[in-house]
Amino acid sequence: MDFRNEMQRAASLAAQTGSIGLLLLWHILHLFVSIWFFVWGLIYVLESYLISAGILKSYKSLNLGKLQYLAIVVESEDADETSKVTDLLQWLEAIGVKHVCLYDTEGVLKKSKEVILKKLKNAIAFEEAYQDESLVDQKCMSLEFCSFSDGKEAITKAANLLFVKYLKLANLAGDHEEQIFTEPHMDDALKVVGGRGPDPDLLLVYGPARCHLGFPAWRIRYTEIVHMGQLKSMRYGSLIKAIYKFTTVRQNYGKQFCCPVVAVNSVNDTAFGRS
Repeated sequence: MDFRNEMQRAASLAAQTGSIGLLLLWHILHLFVSIWFFVWGLIYVLESYLISAGILKSYKSLNLGKLQYLAIVVESEDADETSKVTDLLQWLEAIGVKHVCLYDTEGVLKKSKEVILKKLKNAIAFEEAYQDESLVDQKCMSLEFCSFSDGKEAITKAANLLFVKYLKLANLAGDHEEQIFTEPHMDDALKVVGGRGPDPDLLLVYGPARCHLGFPAWRIRYTEIVHMGQLKSMRYGSLIKAIYKFTTVRQNYGKQFCCPVVAVNSVNDTAFGRS
């Protein structure tokens, strides 16, 4: 009986020792990972500082001819920080970007549209620039403001338009083949209802999520998406780096493309669809 009790005690002690060992191993691994991320963060900040200071000369030459339209996606919780958004736009203006789309899911940036435009001396609303392209050269930058509801409303109107068109064809006399709506049909319908804006060449995501946060999918079929981290931690150097990487690689467009881009790269990741 005593022998059995001793065996149970030994087994219990071994189990406790094993649990302590696993816990210790977990803390050691966690420490190494934390140190690695800390060192990586220091290198990232240092590189951003060197780019901002102009020490890394390779980042000074930006071929903005490849960047015709830039989209900025901001987490709605961070979109209230108008000063941060304005600073970001001023950086883009200084870099020489001509067309920018500001997007957040809840439409916070649209509500701050007038405030943002007033704070920027050389900016104009996209609607005005669309009507008179000469204003872009005078004002330097055109700004488009959109939200999730804009895309939802546009796709609803486009579907309605196609449905009405189908009914008209069905009511005509004669035999009709089954109508199949393809991507070009929807694309044309979106243009008619005004929901088919320019396709961004580059989309920068500011927020914790590595996704486009509901940005209209039909506008980002060939768009490069880069995750930039939190808006409060934005840096001029990282912005320059993201644009530089975009302008120095070659885009490989496929002949057929059935779905929108869903992959999101970080600033330091290899560019999706590029070489």
